[in-house]
Amino acid sequence: MSAHPEIWSVELAVLRGFQTASEFQESLQHQTSLTDNEDLLQLLFEGNFKAILLSQAVQDIFVTPLTAEQIDVYLEKQILTYLDHCAEDDRIKRQMVVFLLGVSSLQLFVQSNWTGPPVCIHPQDFLPSTTPELFSEVKDGKTAVMNLLVLDGESVYSLTFNPILLLLARVILVNCRRKLTGFQLVPWWTLRYINIHQQLLEERSPQLFDLAQSCAEEATAIETLFTCETCQQLAIQCHLECGYIFLYFYEYKKAKERFNTAKNLTKLQISLTGALGKRTHFQEKSVAQLLLDVQREGDAVLSSELSPAPTDQGSLPKNQDLNDDTVMNKIILETPEQHQIPDLCAEELAVILGVCMDFQKNNPVHKLTEEEIMAFVSCLLSQPKFWAIQMTTLMLRTKLEKGSTRRVERAMLQTQALADHFEDKKTPVVERLKVFYCCPVPPRWAVQRQLASLLFDLGCTSSALKNFEALEMWEDVVICYERTGQHGKAEEILRQELEKKETTSLYCLLGDVLREHQYYDKAWEISNHRSARAQRSKGLLHLRNKEFKECVECFERSVKINFLQLGVWFSLGCAYIALEDFEGAARSFQRCVSLEPDNAEAWNNLSSAYIKLKQKVKAFRTLQEAIKCNYEHWQIWENYIITCIDIGEFAEAIKAYHRLLDLREKYKDVQVLKILVQAVVDGIADHRGETATKLKSRLQELFGRVTAKVTNDAEIWKLYAKLYGDGKSENTEENEKALQYLAKAHRCNTQADGWDKDMASFKEVAKGAIELAYVSMKCSKAKSSAQEAIQILSSARLNLRSLVSRAKQLYTDATTAELHSHLADEVKAMETLITELQEMSNLWKNQV
Repeated sequence: MSAHPEIWSVELAVLRGFQTASEFQESLQHQTSLTDNEDLLQLLFEGNFKAILLSQAVQDIFVTPLTAEQIDVYLEKQILTYLDHCAEDDRIKRQMVVFLLGVSSLQLFVQSNWTGPPVCIHPQDFLPSTTPELFSEVKDGKTAVMNLLVLDGESVYSLTFNPILLLLARVILVNCRRKLTGFQLVPWWTLRYINIHQQLLEERSPQLFDLAQSCAEEATAIETLFTCETCQQLAIQCHLECGYIFLYFYEYKKAKERFNTAKNLTKLQISLTGALGKRTHFQEKSVAQLLLDVQREGDAVLSSELSPAPTDQGSLPKNQDLNDDTVMNKIILETPEQHQIPDLCAEELAVILGVCMDFQKNNPVHKLTEEEIMAFVSCLLSQPKFWAIQMTTLMLRTKLEKGSTRRVERAMLQTQALADHFEDKKTPVVERLKVFYCCPVPPRWAVQRQLASLLFDLGCTSSALKNFEALEMWEDVVICYERTGQHGKAEEILRQELEKKETTSLYCLLGDVLREHQYYDKAWEISNHRSARAQRSKGLLHLRNKEFKECVECFERSVKINFLQLGVWFSLGCAYIALEDFEGAARSFQRCVSLEPDNAEAWNNLSSAYIKLKQKVKAFRTLQEAIKCNYEHWQIWENYIITCIDIGEFAEAIKAYHRLLDLREKYKDVQVLKILVQAVVDGIADHRGETATKLKSRLQELFGRVTAKVTNDAEIWKLYAKLYGDGKSENTEENEKALQYLAKAHRCNTQADGWDKDMASFKEVAKGAIELAYVSMKCSKAKSSAQEAIQILSSARLNLRSLVSRAKQLYTDATTAELHSHLADEVKAMETLITELQEMSNLWKNQV
């Protein structure tokens, strides 16, 4: 517990976004050292964050005018001076002012760029300055502040509103956080700052990732937060927020643990199920429909006093109806009363959304996955209560529906409604901020970008271009022009923007359009050699031109600046493979899969590198991971089966062959089958030292499937016969099967085109026929029925006679009338066998 219980109470209320009735009464009854800050607290709970920045308490921090020094240095110096130069009695009071200023700055920045309604504030409104010109650059282009927000060479979105607020929040919640000694929950607010700042950057920032990990550990280490019953709702929120941070930074395992912990704290049972219902207007018979089943364990209900109160539905983003003549607005169940969802509070709804996001991230892009996610969406939209949850869920639905011809119109209308809602002043910001950080709410420009993308997909190119240009999303503008074949227009607009202001991203885009290295070099120069994007783009151009050595150099420079670039690591690995530097390839793909463990292609390529390095056991393990990620990729299974054979994982090879038959009906690999048969017949030890003989029945089952689909391959039939002992078994049934398969092999051989025109192939067929004759003789002896025995012997004799006749016809020298010497032995053996077969047939006939 904090040394100041009243501070702990305030921290909880600030995190929650409101005071409970008991907390409010307690604050009125007890006069403390924090009483002077009650006005600031009240403004915070009312959502009047701007008033806090303009308050006299904040003015007292920034007493020294801003001069020509960097603004972040100035802010930090002023805050540290304010905290350090005070009487001991005022220390906690001043820490409270700085804490509330940091929180208000972050919240006001979120209001400016995520939730709305729009707010207008300038640095000179709350910072003193000797010369107003110092703020002119910030006011016009925000260049000074925006440059300070660049991390790891990743630029900030150009139309970010009020970036000074995020900079101020960073100075307090990151640079000065150790000075707020009386506050335990500052690391949680630092996590919230990280979440917001990262969404402004082009790529993931290693600096923010390292800070996020340490802050998540610090927040989780606050024992009271996770053990006190009155903090249960906040504990759930903390786990959800950490889960989203980890999910964004590719830490999928940690994210899943956090989401599961949050779910367990709510005591919710969440599962996908089916129920009879109707989806279309003309549907007469109910069929199974997918829906989400949510139930509470026992009577577990979270305290309503400690959970945010639901927002009035009229203040929430409107859920657009699906006005389609075929598909209903929602599924009509036959027995809806059996699938009722309990009345859920804010944290419970946020947990369902978190589970949904985790599910989406850990499953492949597939129609079935979309249907499952829609079940989550329908559940969440059935209880519209909170702005952040409603906004996120509706945005998720538009992304799912944009590919559906019957739903794309609603997707368009819904996205437009969400974009317009940002400007709507009817919904107070305090309502919009309820459980905001527990949801991946998109920033306003992401919503507007989605709208422009929908317009472009629907063929409204000019409208889409107008929107992209207004958003200053030049990459999307270039893509639009490129797709419509207006390459010259793309170059023209980029040069116009460069005349206004030179930026690394614009030069990189010009390089992308013209495919010239000079523009990437220019971007690299003006970034002072800190632009990961410039080297990334330059490397991709080298890769496109198959200049692999130069490509590797560029990519290595890029990942040195920012190692959280999944695509660059993958491309770097491919370039290393092209250069036959398999150690470099293995290192690159290892980085790739550590960032994104479900990247099947990366796992597959990593295994290929290991194979080249003769590290076949590692290749086997990596291919197993690749298969987990993509069970449908037949090329991965093909690599897997070869690796299994190489290291002696015969059981896994059989399993892999079955899967390949599922994926490719006519698949065959005779070499693999040959090795498997050899291993089973000869009792070769597998990877674990166990004999492969025990796999005989499983291999026979596999051959049954193979020969059912591939019926015309003599080699496979011969291997099948070998698996049954080639007719030399002590088991009569096995000999019968071997005879059957050898006969089919012979039939396949003699039905092949031109088999008798080549002496070598003729000789092989003759040998097969001789072997078939010996097995026929053995099987006939085991027969109790003379008729069956005679039939077997007659079939073998006819095969041999046909071959002898064919050999004499095709390979007898016309001059000497002698048979070719290469076939003489086989023909002589066949003639001898014909006689023996005839004699055995006669013996059987005599018994009849």
